[in-house]
Amino acid sequence: MSLTKIHYSLAILMLLLSLATMPEQYKQGQKIDAAKLGELLFHDKILSRDLSVSCASCHLPAFAFADTIQFSLGIDGQPGTRNTPSAMNVLARRALFWDGRAATLEEHALQPIANPLEMDLPIPEALKRLNDHEGYSRYFMEVYGKAADSSSLANALAEFQRTLETSDTPWDRFALHGEEIDPAVIRGKAIFDSKGMCLECHFTPDFTADEFKNVGIFDGINFKDVGRYGITGDSTDLGRFKVPGLRNVAITAPYMHNGMFKTLHEVLEFYNDTRNFVANPINQDPLLKEPLGLTENEMDDVVAFLKALTDDRFAHLLD
Repeated sequence: MSLTKIHYSLAILMLLLSLATMPEQYKQGQKIDAAKLGELLFHDKILSRDLSVSCASCHLPAFAFADTIQFSLGIDGQPGTRNTPSAMNVLARRALFWDGRAATLEEHALQPIANPLEMDLPIPEALKRLNDHEGYSRYFMEVYGKAADSSSLANALAEFQRTLETSDTPWDRFALHGEEIDPAVIRGKAIFDSKGMCLECHFTPDFTADEFKNVGIFDGINFKDVGRYGITGDSTDLGRFKVPGLRNVAITAPYMHNGMFKTLHEVLEFYNDTRNFVANPINQDPLLKEPLGLTENEMDDVVAFLKALTDDRFAHLLD
């Protein structure tokens, strides 16, 4: 690229930054807190190198802050390497990302911004943009009493995510208040707890305990993602991934770390006999080495239970 074209591109970028939409709350002179600031940042493309993507480009609010494709597209249309999980119900999480490389939401928040496949913006440059922006510079001063830095940027994004908890579901109303529910949901929960062995990994109110499991999607040949092992270097972690929570799971397809399954029924068919999908998995959890023997009706009932974990705001998306 010629020097003239580079200068032209930089000029266009600076113009776009100068014309960035002023947050509506700032225009109105309203007070703002860390969570609201984080929400504005989450939806703002100012945190990507060429202003083309935001956090919300991959974590779609309409789909429980997950994506609807196998691998989200980042800067320059580049696909990621793992499926985008929901950003909801993470308040109590102590391991984030599929490989658990972040222990807190603050530690998690800045990584997608700097990731070359995602937003590709060095954190120092992101901070410069925010501090040069009339609205954001005042917001950070108002909320944190100082100019934006890596700590306050991470905290603002984390505080927003902490607000994304859901519990207005048919299952919660049945379990906590005894409201009437479809009998298939009750049957599905019983199978989930016993014959299906789902409860072995999916427990706590969010149906995860942040453990890491190798469910059999690693064989070193066709399925090569080493998962948690890439972080710890511990051979027992080979092919292990974080057990995801299940709230709103019915609307966050596709599933698994590699997005290989399009429906919940496909996921249950996999767990019913994993060897039908990956013949020779390496380091698979012993719990899944034998077929579960679930019938079609039993799998349908488990799906009914999982759909009952959908928050009312997303109920219209259920088929």
